[in-house]
Parts: sequence; C-alpha cells; structure tokens
Amino acid sequence: MKNREMHLRQRNLPLLMLQAREAVFERFRPILAEAGLTEQHWRIIRALLENGPLEPRQIGSICCLSSPSLAGILARMDALELVHRERLAHDQRRVLVSVSGKGREIASQLAPAIQGAYAELEKQLGKQVTQDLHALLDLVISRLKGG
Repeated sequence: MKNREMHLRQRNLPLLMLQAREAVFERFRPILAEAGLTEQHWRIIRALLENGPLEPRQIGSICCLSSPSLAGILARMDALELVHRERLAHDQRRVLVSVSGKGREIASQLAPAIQGAYAELEKQLGKQVTQDLHALLDLVISRLKGG
C-alpha cells in the first residue's frame, strides 16, 4: 500500500496555539517551580482567588482539567495545605474548594515575580499586541464555546 500524504491547506492552529502557550508559560514556570507549585496548582489557585470558593466541576471547567486529573490534583493540594475542601451542609455529596491561608500567602509572595513576568512579556510583545491578543483570545473562546 502506498504512503499517501495529506494535503492540508490550513496551518496547524492547535499546534500553533500550544507553541504560543509554551512560549508564554516558559516565563512563569521557573517562578512556580521555585515556590514548589505546578502549573495546575497555580491555575487552580488563580481561579479560586479570582472567583472565590468553587465546586470541583467549576474548577475543572475554568482550568481546563479533566475530572479524574482534578481529583488527584486537589487531593495533593489539600495535603500540601494549599486549599481547603469542605462538604456543603445542604448536600453532603457536593464539595466547595477554597484557597487556604498558606495558598494565599504563597500567591502573595509570588505576585511581584508574576507581575514582573507579565511586564516583561508585554515589553517583548508591545502593549497593543498584548491587548489585541487578550481581546482575540476572549473572542475565540466566546465564539467556539457558543457564547
């Protein structure tokens, strides 16, 4: 059987988006690693700081984490005392997750370095490109999620 080449006309958008993500996130990864946090830990902490306490399904949706992955990550974060999990009084099957005091303290300690990384990124890209990128990504997410 002959090896057939695919002839695709479009650039590989998913790959480009992953490459852009990596190019951006490589500026933040060392900051998080020094604090002993993973990317997923930081996404969850940021989501909770920005939104307040959330149920795991909400965290998974916001942070783009699957339910099985999230369960393990939250268990580790709880063991590290980065988050608190408590059952809802009116429905013991449901859990509310919030950032712990330790998690807030770490986020506060990281804030200057994180802000510095954002400032450096904006310096490299330019203020207008950074603003345009935010707006375009918001638009892509909104339209593709049916918003």
